[in-house]
Amino acid sequence: MMKRIRSIIAVTMCASMCACACSPRDSADKPEESVVSETEDVKKDAKKDVKKEKKYQKKLDMIQPSAYDNIMGLKLEKGAAISVIGKAEGVPYWEEVKKGAEQAVEDINENLGYDGKDRVKVTYSAPGTPDSVDEQVNILDEELARYPAALGIAITDVNACEVQFDLAAESDIPVVAFDSGSAYQGLMAMVSTDNQAAAKEAAVRLAELADESGEIILFIHDSKSESAMSRENAFKEEIEENHPEISIAEIYYMDQLGEMQKKVAAEKNGETQSEDDGAEAGEEPADDSASEETENPAADTVPEEAGENQTENQGEDEGGANDEDAAAAELLTEEEVIDHILAKHPNVKGFYATNGEAVMLTVEAMERNEIEAAVVGYDADQEEIDALADGRVDALVLQNPFGMGYATIIAAARAALSMGNEAVVDTGYTWLTRENLEDEAIQKLMY
Repeated sequence: MMKRIRSIIAVTMCASMCACACSPRDSADKPEESVVSETEDVKKDAKKDVKKEKKYQKKLDMIQPSAYDNIMGLKLEKGAAISVIGKAEGVPYWEEVKKGAEQAVEDINENLGYDGKDRVKVTYSAPGTPDSVDEQVNILDEELARYPAALGIAITDVNACEVQFDLAAESDIPVVAFDSGSAYQGLMAMVSTDNQAAAKEAAVRLAELADESGEIILFIHDSKSESAMSRENAFKEEIEENHPEISIAEIYYMDQLGEMQKKVAAEKNGETQSEDDGAEAGEEPADDSASEETENPAADTVPEEAGENQTENQGEDEGGANDEDAAAAELLTEEEVIDHILAKHPNVKGFYATNGEAVMLTVEAMERNEIEAAVVGYDADQEEIDALADGRVDALVLQNPFGMGYATIIAAARAALSMGNEAVVDTGYTWLTRENLEDEAIQKLMY
């Protein structure tokens, strides 16, 4: 009996010991779960921080080849300087290019651990307006005189900078073109939107909006830059080859107002002359005696001096008329020139505008003349977005100016380090419409 009691006590004690032994293990399990949970939270926070730091990553993801969307391997010397020259100041598109260039340099410094005087520097400069060719050339001269490690430039006039590029080559300053290039053989790379692809797609979209027939008018932002030429020529090529019922009625070049003023003044003068000719046509024809008088030998007896005076007076009259025509042309405003063009084509069905300024010039002209037509253009300034949202614009080519500025620094740094470059770096584009305007993916690409 005593043995049985002892056995029961032993079993009870073992059970108690097991319970005690399990208790610490359970309590140990809880902190372990807590540690795992905290680690996951840290990882999530880290991911959030990365996303916050790389809020521009979607813009970089558009760049091809991918070697130009990051700063890895760019071991620039301490204190190195890169010059970047845009086309204009105070324009949202060019401000975004500047931001992209500055971010790339910031990333380079962070990666290399440069601080203070050791930091790589970028100098961004631009003329006051996009068509200031001489001013941009002067800026280029000034930047080359600083002897930067490399230079990036959006070339305003394809024929304007060759002397400076030769000097850059002699000074071992590599030059990268962005947005707008040229045929100069010494450029290290061309960083831009695929303007030909975008323009052809714009032609297809506008033709569809115009129901594949009728007149369209083009507003081209300049007549000198490679980007403008590419957007115009590729658009016209697509229309001529694949949309036979669409006709390009007029092309307005925004940097040729003087020429357009003369053309419109001449057309207006021609209209007036036609009206006068019509009135004269209704008059009684002159009798034969008038012609007989001209054949009369007496008419040849006009004194030589009188003949000379008559010729001089005729020249003065012609000169005066030319002066009047020139004065009349100069008095025409840009709005009057454009309104005259639109008045000639009251049934226009579409407009193609090659940058943000051209888009808004088109929209304002349509509103003044109470014209309803399709509009396809480029860029995404706030005014354009508002016009897209309320239906005044149908579609916009959303370029990637931030990525363009970023990739320009990468290409310039690679050239400075003799790493080699791709001939063409495509910074990408997408289409902006009322339907996708609020999409999260699109919003991350806006500026």
